[in-house]
Amino acid sequence: METTGRCLCGATRFAFATEAVLWQGLCTCESCRRASGAPVVGWIGVTNGAWRWEGAPPGRYSSRPGVERCFCTRCGAPLTYASADHPGETHFLAAQLDDPMGFVPDHTDHSDEALPWLAAHHLPQETP
Repeated sequence: METTGRCLCGATRFAFATEAVLWQGLCTCESCRRASGAPVVGWIGVTNGAWRWEGAPPGRYSSRPGVERCFCTRCGAPLTYASADHPGETHFLAAQLDDPMGFVPDHTDHSDEALPWLAAHHLPQETP
C-alpha cells in the first residue's frame, strides 16, 4: 500500500510505502515551530529508500549542520525533515498527506519546549 501527499499548490508531491512507516509523532520544538509556522507539527518517520518525490523537485534548506528541510519552491510549503541524528529515515509532515485522517501520533517530542498556551485540548471543541 502507498501513502501520498503534496504541497499547498500541488507542484511537489511525494509517495511512500505505508509499511515503511517507522513512527508517527508530534513535535513542539522551536525549530519545527519556526519552520512550519505552527505551534505543534505532526511527523511521520519513513525508511529511506521507501519513498520518492513526484512532480517538481523540492527546495532544500539546512536549518543547522546535519539537518535538511525540503519545501516546495513554488508555494513554500514545508514537506520533510532529515537529520544526521536520525540516520536512514526521512520525516514527512503529516498535515501534507492526501489523507491525514489516518495519522495517529504515538508520542510527543520536545514537550519541554511546548508553548505554555498549547494545552488547547482543554478548550471547548467547536466546529464552525
